[in-house]
Amino acid sequence: MTESNASGQEYWDGRYSESHHLWSGKPNAALIREVSDLKPGTALDLGCGEGADAIWLARRGWRVTATDISGVALERAAGHAASAGVAVDWRRHDLGASFPGGTFDLVSAHFLHSPGGLMPREAILRSAAAAVAPGGVLLIVGHAGWPAWDHDHDHDIHFPTPDEVFASLDLPAGAWEVLVRDEHERIQNDPDGNPTTRTDNTLKIRRLD
Repeated sequence: MTESNASGQEYWDGRYSESHHLWSGKPNAALIREVSDLKPGTALDLGCGEGADAIWLARRGWRVTATDISGVALERAAGHAASAGVAVDWRRHDLGASFPGGTFDLVSAHFLHSPGGLMPREAILRSAAAAVAPGGVLLIVGHAGWPAWDHDHDHDIHFPTPDEVFASLDLPAGAWEVLVRDEHERIQNDPDGNPTTRTDNTLKIRRLD
C-alpha cells in the first residue's frame, strides 16, 4: 500500500506493523543536545513514534504529552514507557486535522516528514508555535535531504532549510528569540548496516511574550 491510496493513519499503521520496531529505540541526538540544559516543565512531543524521545523527557522530569497518527506506534510506545517506569500522556492525533489543546514549556517536532504530501507540515508547525507557552521553546529538527543510499525517491520533494522553516512559521516580529538555526551531520547506518553521513537541520526558538 502506498500513501497515495491510503490515509496517513493507514500508511503509518502499516509501516509500524511491518516489524517489531521501526526506529532505534534511542532518543534523537538533537533532542539530547538541545534540551538537556532546559529546566523540566511541560512538553509536547509531535509525531512521537515508538516513544523514545517522550520517554527520555519523562525520565528527566518533564510532564510529557506525546502524539502520533499511528495507533500501532502509540501502543508500542505505551509499552516501552511502562517498562521504563515513566508516565506519558499518549494521544492519537492526525495533526493536520486536530491538535492537542493547551500550552507547553517545550514543543518538540522531530522529523515530521511524510511521503505523498498528505501531511500539511507548515500548518502543523505553525500550530506547534502557537502551543508554546511564554518563555517556552520550540524545537524543530528535520532532514536536509534524502539519505545517500536512497536513489529511488521523489525528486520533487523539497526539504526546507532552517531559514525556510523559520520563515514559514510566520511569527510576529520581536516575539521570539532564535537560539539555534543550523545544519548538522550525523552518522546513520544504511539498510546493510554500513555507517553513512546524513545531514539534518535544527531550528530552536524561544517565545518571549
